[in-house]
Amino acid sequence: MRTISLDLRERILASYDKGEGTRPQIARRYRVSLGMVKKLLQQRRLTGDIAPLHGNSGRKPVILPTHQNKMRALLARKPKSTLKDLRKAIGLDCSLPAIHYALRKLNLTTGKKKPASATKRTSAKGPAKSPVKRVAKKSRTARKPAAKKPAARRSPSRKKSKSRR
Repeated sequence: MRTISLDLRERILASYDKGEGTRPQIARRYRVSLGMVKKLLQQRRLTGDIAPLHGNSGRKPVILPTHQNKMRALLARKPKSTLKDLRKAIGLDCSLPAIHYALRKLNLTTGKKKPASATKRTSAKGPAKSPVKRVAKKSRTARKPAAKKPAARRSPSRKKSKSRR
């Protein structure tokens, strides 16, 4: 749905203010919905403005520019901070991925990377064993599979009796 121009909004409200018809009549005259006329009247009554309000829609960002500035300052002092440390220091109530994406947007990194050796398994018994596929051993007396006998065909008229006495 397209936004109605400011000019058309002004003409709709001017017609209503002059009493040139009821709200449904004005909606038909300007080829807009009755809800649009009601919305314009309500918006003018509440805010005094009739401009489109698209900038106010959608989810509001949790991490504001002030938080971003704090993240920059914290990472300048402690470049090896974790995402949890940053979240706690700034006092944000958001997910760790949200902080990660905000840092990526600012071209910043935390500097905490897992070393390659941290991903390998370490235990008291030694290094991890490589997975080995086990192959079934053949018995010394190999058996040949029995030849299948063709199934006997039964005529459709003769059915097996299920009753037993």
